[in-house]
Amino acid sequence: MKVQLETVSSLVNRSFSMMINPRLSDLFFWHSHPEYELVYIKATQGPRHIGDHTSTYEGSDLVLIGPDIPHLNFDYGVKGDYQKVVVHLKKDFVERHFIDVPELGAIHTLFEKSKRGIAFFGDETATIGKDLFSIAALNPLQQYLKLVEILQLLYKVKTKKLLHDTPYINQYSNKEQERLRVIHAYIDNNYHRKIELGEIAEICFMTREAFCRYFKKMTKYTFIEFLNRYRISHSKRYLMTGQSVSEACYQSGFQSLSYYNRIFKKVTHENPSKFRAKYL
Repeated sequence: MKVQLETVSSLVNRSFSMMINPRLSDLFFWHSHPEYELVYIKATQGPRHIGDHTSTYEGSDLVLIGPDIPHLNFDYGVKGDYQKVVVHLKKDFVERHFIDVPELGAIHTLFEKSKRGIAFFGDETATIGKDLFSIAALNPLQQYLKLVEILQLLYKVKTKKLLHDTPYINQYSNKEQERLRVIHAYIDNNYHRKIELGEIAEICFMTREAFCRYFKKMTKYTFIEFLNRYRISHSKRYLMTGQSVSEACYQSGFQSLSYYNRIFKKVTHENPSKFRAKYL
């Protein structure tokens, strides 16, 4: 599977661009770009993997992502029908336009917080999602005014979560980012089985010791910690489709049910049977 860098196609003389229902559910697309990104997806469930944050959304997701924060496409692995809209806003437009207009001060604050990644929750998100889809039918001026209105509504959403404690800084070179993309893709292809440290180090042309130091430096997790969190994210999706705790454990790559239970509670602060019961 090829992992790509994303180049956002911007319209000439436009401050933002958008895509309606891009279908990437079969593609593991771990990518970053300098544009701000606003995403709404309506689906049964899917991955929310943004920077160092990994979780699973249910029903729908509405997220605002700051520039250069690596993230996975929100429809990856989604089963069944779904709807998705993605808006990309040029970085220079956001950082020059909203900072100089007093009436748009709330939106400027929103974009500053987006450098940590923001997930929005509550009844308002469905209305905002519907508004985003409606933009495509408008003329350019109407699109701009509607987008400003939507951003103002986002600022007023009461229930939202910052996905990082501090603004995410992507300080890695393109070479390092490409190596991380290769690692992420390898994990995604093989998480359901036992992954030896030697094999993941080999694809990076490193010794095991050098790879361990590199991975901890780049992700702030040991390889095992990251792999466990990744497997837990997938196991949650299995649990929400009605599979048993033991099925979710082994299908997501854990070799021991007791170890799986311990890691699940450590990552999610609840045990898998309680999590399963909550969604079923």
